[in-house]
Amino acid sequence: MMDIVHRVGIKAPAAKVYAALTTIDGLAGWWTEDTSGSSKPGGHVAFRFHTAVGDEIGGFGMDVLEQTPEHKVRWRVLDGPAEWLGTEVEFQLSQQDGQTIVMFGHRHWRDAGPGGEFMAHCSAKWATFLLSLR
Repeated sequence: MMDIVHRVGIKAPAAKVYAALTTIDGLAGWWTEDTSGSSKPGGHVAFRFHTAVGDEIGGFGMDVLEQTPEHKVRWRVLDGPAEWLGTEVEFQLSQQDGQTIVMFGHRHWRDAGPGGEFMAHCSAKWATFLLSLR
């Protein structure tokens, strides 16, 4: 199994970063505006993406598995591209040098696809979205 892993420092308190990862409004603020569902453990969050004219171009459904205030958020992918199904997305938060450090992992990929292209594409997209979390 393979993982996508990123580390980003954010000049904000862990409580603020945690809220951006655990509330529908927070998630919509950095990933996609079309975010809905229940963001509490045991809940399901739907993320949908659209073109500039409003046509849906895809999305993901995540079960919320775990939330430890100001420390950890973990989801399991139930809906989306075949390569994502059953994978887990995890955010681990810590404090260092006045920043909240986010250790991100999109874990348990069974296959990176031909030449690893799709996994590389997803890794770059995750990096972009994580920078928007800043």
